[in-house]
Amino acid sequence: MSNETPKETLKRALAYTAKALSGDQELEVSFGGEIAGITRGQMSLPNPPSKPTDGALAKARGEADALALRLAFHDADIFAASQPKHGTPRAIYEALEQARVESIGAKSLAGVSDNLQAANDARARRKGFHKGGLEKDDFPIHEAVGLLAREVFSGRKLPAGTAGIMDVWRDHITSAGGDTLAKLAGDLENTEGFARLARDFITDLSYGDDLAEPEESDEAEEESSEQEDQNPNAQDEQEEQDTPGQMEVAEADSQDEAGDDQTDEIDADMIEGDSDDSSEDAASTTPPQRGARHNSGPEYGVYTTKFDETIKAEDLCDNEELTRLRGYLDGHMAGLSSVISRLANRLQRRLLAQQQRSWTFDLEEGMLDTARLTRVVTDPMQPLSFKEEKETDFRDTVVSIVIDNSGSMRGRPIMVAAVCADILARTLERCGVKAEILGFTTKAWKGGTSFQEWLSAGKPKTPGRLNDLRHIIYKSADMPWRRAKNNLGLMMREGLLKENIDGEALEWALSRLQARPEQRRIMMVISDGAPVDDATQSHNTSGLLEAHLRQVIDKIENRTSVELVAIGIGHDVTRWYSRAVTIMDVEQLGGAMTEKLAELFDEKPKGMRGRKKRGRAA
Repeated sequence: MSNETPKETLKRALAYTAKALSGDQELEVSFGGEIAGITRGQMSLPNPPSKPTDGALAKARGEADALALRLAFHDADIFAASQPKHGTPRAIYEALEQARVESIGAKSLAGVSDNLQAANDARARRKGFHKGGLEKDDFPIHEAVGLLAREVFSGRKLPAGTAGIMDVWRDHITSAGGDTLAKLAGDLENTEGFARLARDFITDLSYGDDLAEPEESDEAEEESSEQEDQNPNAQDEQEEQDTPGQMEVAEADSQDEAGDDQTDEIDADMIEGDSDDSSEDAASTTPPQRGARHNSGPEYGVYTTKFDETIKAEDLCDNEELTRLRGYLDGHMAGLSSVISRLANRLQRRLLAQQQRSWTFDLEEGMLDTARLTRVVTDPMQPLSFKEEKETDFRDTVVSIVIDNSGSMRGRPIMVAAVCADILARTLERCGVKAEILGFTTKAWKGGTSFQEWLSAGKPKTPGRLNDLRHIIYKSADMPWRRAKNNLGLMMREGLLKENIDGEALEWALSRLQARPEQRRIMMVISDGAPVDDATQSHNTSGLLEAHLRQVIDKIENRTSVELVAIGIGHDVTRWYSRAVTIMDVEQLGGAMTEKLAELFDEKPKGMRGRKKRGRAA
């Protein structure tokens, strides 16, 4: 280890400590991105600074300790059984649970307590919780509950960075639920008792009505057990759906009322169990057949589109920040870039081999054919000979790379996707093939302004999609790569990645392709899960988003000339897409993208192959 830099030594120490605290010696710890979190059992931590201060060291340790304690003391089954389904009650419940697991560790280990204190202080200052003179509307109540619970549970005063939010909320929370909070402090080790008291505390804060509506498990326990007998996978699917995988320290958007990142992480994991499918699909042991059968399912609707947004990356933040984010991306992906570049160069050679020039000779005008000048020299009466390069179908192609920008892609997955798309777009440009890079997410967690408008309208039944779409253009097909280079850094921006509504994203990308003049159009989708939007899924027929995605895929594959290929990261997308590949390690993404593109270019365009020879499933 003598050749290690201080930064690498710190990474190794953080990883070892996290494994020890969590009790999981097989825990995988990676570094990248700007937010700490847990996805599919893998811990992701921000890269520590090269020359960290004492405060930065304590913050890094605190973030790692908080996640490790979550893994050590969190019981997913008990948590899910009592967890509210949405809104402020769910956010408060999660804040109490994170305060519980952190306080257990803080009371046992003084060093861990100091680290958590530093991390919470840094996080509070980042979110502006230290500012005075503000009102309750400026600070979410679940944030204040989580902080006050830490103080009560651990017996340690809160850091100075929380002064503003506690000035606003402390008296209200203490007067309404102080007694229950004290009872919770005495029941930290009793997970079931803590969960029951947490619901009582939420009622004390006057959220009992909101709590009762989504929470039906108490009254429907017998019914759910009967359903489990019929569908043995149902319980596992529900656990994955409801168990938070992203810690409170990893929250990305403090402006959302219930903006807890953990929901997105878990909802994305839930997808591996396909819990949004109909019971028929869930019970099936073989992938559902593709094609027209996908048109069955709940009718898709949208409550309102007036808050949706299609925006260029450069319009979401200024050039200075884009440059900084691009530098951050380059700095952390240097090793991967060289690997992907080699793959891209191999793809380029294959593509250029298909572009061997073909000429028409003995023309009266065009480019002078110098190889036949000898005829003119030997016989001046011979006319000059001209030639002209034949047009090739190869160059008349556009490729659209559509990247899932959901919260579950945070960390290394989104970094790898950004680098791969960037390098492939550059490669295709060299070969004369137009390429665009698109991203899709939502503007808010758990429903944005659309959801609030629906609430104000009296919650009409089956409203359809209830979140505000955000479709991002990182690089248009006609934009040179050098001008779009910095735009890819936007994917590293904290708070950008939220929820994903794939069906409408594919329709948007399709409409852009169909407006292009190129004869051959290729769409490549990169995703790590099925569609997820908490507000939409909570207030509509089960499986609405997935059914719509299947319908859109069927339309693209069977009723358009667009060639569609998908790459799933740790998630089986072959259930939906006819041409798809699933990779279990994000490091395989560059190879999968180049290979699938090479396969497509080796074949004739879709319109020339005929429907029966559409191409095998990967």
